[in-house]
Amino acid sequence: MSNRDIIVIGGSAGATAPLQQILARFPVDLPAAVLVVLHIPAQGIGILSTVARAAGKLPVHQAADGMIIENGNVYLAVPDHHLLIDDNHVRLGRGPRENMARPAIDPLFRSAALQYGPRVIGVVLSGLLSDGAAGLNAIKRCGGITLVQDPQDAISNEMPLRALEETTVDLCVSGARMGDVLADLARERPGAALPIPPELRLEVEIAAGERLGTERLTRIAEPAALTCPSCGGVLSAMKGDHPLRFRCQVGHAYTADSLAKSQEGRVDEALRVALRIIEERAELVHRMALDARQSGRAAVAEMYAARSVEYREYADMIRRVVLQSLDAPLSKPKA
Repeated sequence: MSNRDIIVIGGSAGATAPLQQILARFPVDLPAAVLVVLHIPAQGIGILSTVARAAGKLPVHQAADGMIIENGNVYLAVPDHHLLIDDNHVRLGRGPRENMARPAIDPLFRSAALQYGPRVIGVVLSGLLSDGAAGLNAIKRCGGITLVQDPQDAISNEMPLRALEETTVDLCVSGARMGDVLADLARERPGAALPIPPELRLEVEIAAGERLGTERLTRIAEPAALTCPSCGGVLSAMKGDHPLRFRCQVGHAYTADSLAKSQEGRVDEALRVALRIIEERAELVHRMALDARQSGRAAVAEMYAARSVEYREYADMIRRVVLQSLDAPLSKPKA
């Protein structure tokens, strides 16, 4: 091909507005196909019409399995399916969730990098956490061009910031300018093809729904003393990968910050359960102390009373930790 003819765009919270700006600026003769993943719930509706109204010059399609990918067309991910590219066709995958999302951005970016290499232009828009960072890194490693919405222009700047941290991004521009920049880049000749990272094909197959298993996982990851929040299986750290990522034997995938986010609720729940059990224990031994006094067993009563005080001290300590956890989210060190 004589130009960069595949544009892949990913976004989450706050990404609809810049996506509309981008599509509105695309010319009718755009020499590239555009594939878009927005984080949408399994029962999400209305996204197609919202995007189509903004892309008046280009036809917008709800992605369907086997659909031919053609220049000048926009293909939008559907709920509860990963959007993938397979030999110039759309492939819908029901593989495990990545970063708690399906569709997720990283699978689309990886499949584009695998199939098209330097012909790919990858874009990360506004969103929370870090979906898209690993996929954008894959595009860069395969010779593609990478762009990120300016974090100062994004409603939710976490995804743009994470992408900038993990990849030497080619351009960082506002949503208002992104459409014109992409249209110009699409007409340029692609660079030289680079070697495909060996784990890329396997990760695309996982997103498509193929079985992973222990033997295949050990090729690309090493076991870690961590538990998958989705299935309870053992997580493995991806070898030599950026950003830091984990997968389980089922295939659920998490960047480190997504994993930390998913653990927050479990930690809070565990603390509350512990608090309830200790408070119940304190109440029980308190009643046992009263019963012992009424029965004239002074030594036993003193023992139970001391334990009740001790348990209530433990409960107060856990209660303070619970309250502090509500006011102290994970924060990144200042630059």
